[in-house]
Amino acid sequence: MTTMMTTATMNNPQVENDSMDVSVVDEQMSFDNTELDLGDQHLEFVEDADVNAESLTTAPVSIPAMLCDDKLLEEINAIPNKMGFKIGDVAEILGIKQYVLRYWETEFDVLRPKKASNNQRMYTRKDVENALLIRKLLHRDRFSIEGARNAMKELKAHVRKEKDMSQVFTKLDHVNGAVDDLVADIRRVRQMFL
Repeated sequence: MTTMMTTATMNNPQVENDSMDVSVVDEQMSFDNTELDLGDQHLEFVEDADVNAESLTTAPVSIPAMLCDDKLLEEINAIPNKMGFKIGDVAEILGIKQYVLRYWETEFDVLRPKKASNNQRMYTRKDVENALLIRKLLHRDRFSIEGARNAMKELKAHVRKEKDMSQVFTKLDHVNGAVDDLVADIRRVRQMFL
């Protein structure tokens, strides 16, 4: 960046006066860190995911709003309800070539389709959702491969943290219910001796 700036200032002295310090630009830019709540369990990353009907419609997952938009949600909802997708099907859904998907498999850990006995890639619905998000990050949001990889890792950590928190809340609700039942039982026993 220093070389480019030096060349630019030598050719045009006005550039030096008009250029802003990167830290000033970073301070002026602000990102909305609000979260968007999705109705389905889209974009949840599970290491050994087996797709079944229950996993597609369980508790909602929230993702940072800066990674999600209406077009992505429409694309996710437009995915056909199938158990598996061949690479040609996924490429057609995404509007990209098959070799691009193969390349993304080498670059992104979340995109690991299973291989059938005939050595064909079989993508799950979750794989297709991840590929849609990758395409959005790379093509629409203009992330670099490294930037998109980091965004996906952050999203994965965010989803895991949220899943852990929801499990804690579920356990607390269960404990609160048990305590309420215990208090009610104690009151009934107390009433018997009065």
